[in-house]
Amino acid sequence: MFWAVALALVASSLAVVLTPNLFHAVLYLAAALVATAVVFLLLDAAFLFAVQLLLYAGGIVTVMVFAIMLTERLTGQRLTQTNRHVVNGAVMSFAVFVGVAGFIMRSNATAAAPASADRTLDIARAIVGPFAVTFELLGVLLVAALLGAVYFARTED
Repeated sequence: MFWAVALALVASSLAVVLTPNLFHAVLYLAAALVATAVVFLLLDAAFLFAVQLLLYAGGIVTVMVFAIMLTERLTGQRLTQTNRHVVNGAVMSFAVFVGVAGFIMRSNATAAAPASADRTLDIARAIVGPFAVTFELLGVLLVAALLGAVYFARTED
């Protein structure tokens, strides 16, 4: 199961940087973020799985889609990615991969035990405790930003 998810993660990550259509790149990014969340789930990190899905795959991708829609609407042009340095990027990516793989192969670190539920409970208490007002204000700010994006992106009839 892990290898299938890892293959999907690598394939969607490559598609993010190689596709010229910016909207499709964001969709591939969403797939990569969901695959990362599944890796967390396979590692028995349910809290990180939920955070990855809600914040990154849900929130960040939504904001990026709205940004693309607004930019295309305001400029009147379709956005595309340009990859002028594909070879340089591929060489650097391969060098980083070899470096990280070599570091992992030489390390003798063992996996840590999964965090207890008490730690997740502490985070939950902090969100609804002393940081409750900040958390709610952030939610209101995000809703206002989304409403503004919808207002500017709508078509004039």
